Amino acid sequence: MKIKPLNDRILVKRLEEESKTKGGIIIPDSAKEKPAQGEVVAVGDGKMGDDGKRIALQVKQGDRVLFAKYAGTEVKIDEEEHLVMREDDILGIIEK
Repeated sequence: MKIKPLNDRILVKRLEEESKTKGGIIIPDSAKEKPAQGEVVAVGDGKMGDDGKRIALQVKQGDRVLFAKYAGTEVKIDEEEHLVMREDDILGIIEK
């Protein structure tokens, strides 16, 4: 299934959290927090400005982003969890 977000919305797939600490301790699933990082899967066309022109988004498909803990709306696409959020919910782009 393909989804194209509208306006300034972004479709993000959460990245998996590490199951081991740096010291080698294995973290059980019940103690894991949902990661606040993800990969941008799809982006909308941008927000409509007051002058009627589209304002382009700063993120693009394939970017790794950091977002607020409770940001976005969870959706299930092809049995995989994704988030749909506004660009304002993204805190930053993770550069390698």
